[in-house]
Amino acid sequence: MKTIDELLAEGVAGRRVFVRADLNVPLDGTTITDDGRIRAVQPTVARLAEAGARVIVASHLGRPKGAPDPAFSLAPAAARLGELLGAEVAFATDTVGDSARATVAALADGQVAVIENLRFNAGETAKDDAERGAFADQLAALADLYVGDGFGAVHRKHASVYDLPARLPHAAGGLIATEVGVLKRLTDDVRRPYAVVLGGAKVSDKLGVIDHLLEKADRILIGGGMAYTFLKAQGHEIGTSLLQEDQIPAVQGYLKRAEERGVEFVLPVDVLVSAGFPDLKAKAPTHPTTVALDAIPAGQMGLDIGPETGRLYASKLADAATVFWNGPMGVFEHPDYAEGTKAVAQALVDSPGFSVVGGGDSAAAVRILGFDEKAFGHISTGGGASLEYLEGKTLPGLAALED
Repeated sequence: MKTIDELLAEGVAGRRVFVRADLNVPLDGTTITDDGRIRAVQPTVARLAEAGARVIVASHLGRPKGAPDPAFSLAPAAARLGELLGAEVAFATDTVGDSARATVAALADGQVAVIENLRFNAGETAKDDAERGAFADQLAALADLYVGDGFGAVHRKHASVYDLPARLPHAAGGLIATEVGVLKRLTDDVRRPYAVVLGGAKVSDKLGVIDHLLEKADRILIGGGMAYTFLKAQGHEIGTSLLQEDQIPAVQGYLKRAEERGVEFVLPVDVLVSAGFPDLKAKAPTHPTTVALDAIPAGQMGLDIGPETGRLYASKLADAATVFWNGPMGVFEHPDYAEGTKAVAQALVDSPGFSVVGGGDSAAAVRILGFDEKAFGHISTGGGASLEYLEGKTLPGLAALED
């Protein structure tokens, strides 16, 4: 895989460089609520601009239906990127149309432009190879070189991620190189004990990674909504807590395999319950109750791990040489149910080992809850991509960057 260092050594001055970034940031209207992904790609964009390239930054945002939708415009992300660069960033109001062509043509050496949301064109996500390829041809006409640096999208077989690198000389950006290096430390060169913390809403989202990590991890700690399917599989009553009943046989199989392989599988011993899901906008007090895992009332739902579980999980991470965490422990967006996620984040901060926060909601949580990002070994920009890499899958966007 060619690196950006090699590309810069060859010279990029005066050349149009297409940077596939991941600017898929959360928005409240037009206000960015977490700019972590923009900050992560800024160094690559800055290096190219400083070397005299004419930089074209492209990304998706959200899930528009293959047509323009103002709610998913990249304009706020472009403005924020300009603030981080300390320079004006031009913005094209389409992807490959008149605005994009004119905006790119107007770039001088060292200048940067962002084109509009790639998913405003149906060709970006098309399953048909010809349709996707036709859009990649239009994108390729805008540039001379390609730099892949949108790690959060490399698990997608999309035009700008998979097809475009085949049409232009290409290299991996600094962010992708860092992400892959970190993930190799979680798969190929693991220091032990190796502890994995998995949370989030659905156990089905994590089945593949659990299956793979049962061969590698020493301990697996489970929290979040997915924990209740595990608890149900053990015969516990879970009230109205989130349950994927169809996944119970798979979960029971994993628990049996973990026991056979000597992998310590740790589940909550207490939980916070309430009569219903909290209002995340109003954030009014809900007065939750802490109960033992075998005492969840029939009409109550579990919304966070309890304090005893938080202490238990911290003890299981205290001597870990390697920790990977993906998925919050509860509904951390509401202050009543943030303590479990805080406890795990603090345990990673306190751990002497190499800690990796696996993107997605976990990465957002550590920032929202006020943790110093530098206190962690690495905070990934790609939750889904990280999980698929750990599952052992081939990621289309990484395969496309291989020579």
